[in-house]
Amino acid sequence: MNHQTSDKLPVGTIQAVFSLPVIVAALGYFVDIYDLVLFSVVRIPSLKALGLSGKELVEQGIFLLNMQMLGMLLGGILWGVLGDIKGRIKIMFASIFLYSMANLANGMVDTIGGYAVMRFIAGIGLAGELGAGITLVSEVLHKSVRGYGTMIVASVGVSGAILANIVAKNFDWRTAFYIGGILGLCLLALRFGLTESGMFSDMKDKKLVSRGNFLSLFTSVNRFGRFYHSIMIGLPTWFVVGVLITFSPEFAKRQGVVGTVTAGNAVMYCYIGLVAGDFASGILSQLMKNRKKVVFIFLLITLVSVVVYFAGQGITAHNFYAICAILGFGIGYWAIFVTIAAEQFGTNLRATVATSVPNFVRGMTVPITMLFMFFKNHFGLQHGAIMVGTLCLVIALFSLWRLEETFHKDLDYFEHFI
Repeated sequence: MNHQTSDKLPVGTIQAVFSLPVIVAALGYFVDIYDLVLFSVVRIPSLKALGLSGKELVEQGIFLLNMQMLGMLLGGILWGVLGDIKGRIKIMFASIFLYSMANLANGMVDTIGGYAVMRFIAGIGLAGELGAGITLVSEVLHKSVRGYGTMIVASVGVSGAILANIVAKNFDWRTAFYIGGILGLCLLALRFGLTESGMFSDMKDKKLVSRGNFLSLFTSVNRFGRFYHSIMIGLPTWFVVGVLITFSPEFAKRQGVVGTVTAGNAVMYCYIGLVAGDFASGILSQLMKNRKKVVFIFLLITLVSVVVYFAGQGITAHNFYAICAILGFGIGYWAIFVTIAAEQFGTNLRATVATSVPNFVRGMTVPITMLFMFFKNHFGLQHGAIMVGTLCLVIALFSLWRLEETFHKDLDYFEHFI
């Protein structure tokens, strides 16, 4: 059993931070992020190879991205529910298998229709690994160090974006997808050394406990509030990635940046900052023994870095990329964000929430970008982005204030539905 009912640090707890569940969850998320970012990097060359040009590159690119995001939204619910019913490990490896096979198939597509189907299937697969991994790590580690475990998962995971950019620059887009698929399938060999968390195993023996009841999140004001606010504190992360980084070439041109700025390089530098940010926020939350204060600090860093981003008139491309890295650092509370979501709910609903919350935030990219396009058309590129960014930050700060602090919370309990 892995009950966390004492503040006394058990023997071997520090070593457990580097245990197999943490390593597998981190590597799985690494390949997850590799695939997620790879599509953004190879979007243009892959669509050109399929015979598209001009406006079609933008229109079909948005269509494919929306198909992927739709898959992630549906997958977030599906894997989360199954994670609370079937187990964290089964779902983690099932999702890895699905997005790995989709990656391999993605390298073989020769039509937009086939590309869209594979991005949808890949999206479903990509939705499951992080939530299942964070849930497993949160349950197998002592409450005093579980933040270190989730920090390792996120820090190692987001570095997959760096590999995606390097691979895309040195290999054909089809080969880049094949590499992602092979990396994922290699991880499946590690599944035989893992066992379920004690909390989930104990819960399986309790037949009367309702597990993975997604609709229960909407039948209680209290549960819905925890779920909603857990999602909203993550909004600024995908405003930065979905608007400031994705459209970085357009912003750079508008601001007179000297030199060529590419989205691929902006993504790479942003994720370099994210790795550092996830590591720093994880360490800081352990030292401060508080998650909310750390998220607040990083939201302020994000605010300052956004101001610096728009103030960079006439700077060099090198300095622009440095600002992208600072932006990435500011939104590097991703590990803490997902951990907070997992810690808000009982064992019988934890995987459902921890898996659906990050994917709902990713899915918010669609309304965020739509709102950005609306404001851009009416107020201009920069003002439109500033208005959307301000809205995202205000909502995130309000939701952070509404959530309870969970650093010392004992996770060995159930949600009771009426």
